[in-house]
Amino acid sequence: MERRRHCPLGLTFFGLTPEFAPEFRKNLFQQIHSLVFHGKGGYDYATIYNMPIWLRKFTLSEINTFYENEKKAIENARSGKKGTKTLITPDGKVNTPEFLNATKDYKGKTSYK
Repeated sequence: MERRRHCPLGLTFFGLTPEFAPEFRKNLFQQIHSLVFHGKGGYDYATIYNMPIWLRKFTLSEINTFYENEKKAIENARSGKKGTKTLITPDGKVNTPEFLNATKDYKGKTSYK
């Protein structure tokens, strides 16, 4: 007859329990996917899978910071400052009067004569 030993703490080792393992795996694969997808070809699956956890988390936070800054820059560019004029209208056509005003300074100043 085989005798099982019981640890007074419930587990004989520190590790994943059956109820937490699926969630851990899901988080791991979400991190891998995020780094591979948002890394824009800079990483492959095997590299990320074997990457140390601390480095994986650091890389994710850096990518997140980059995309947040990029989003803010795009929003600032879209909102623009009041009083500024653009050469392109929102529908993608050239704003002719503004284009003519912007090019007045360049009339007759060509260097390819």
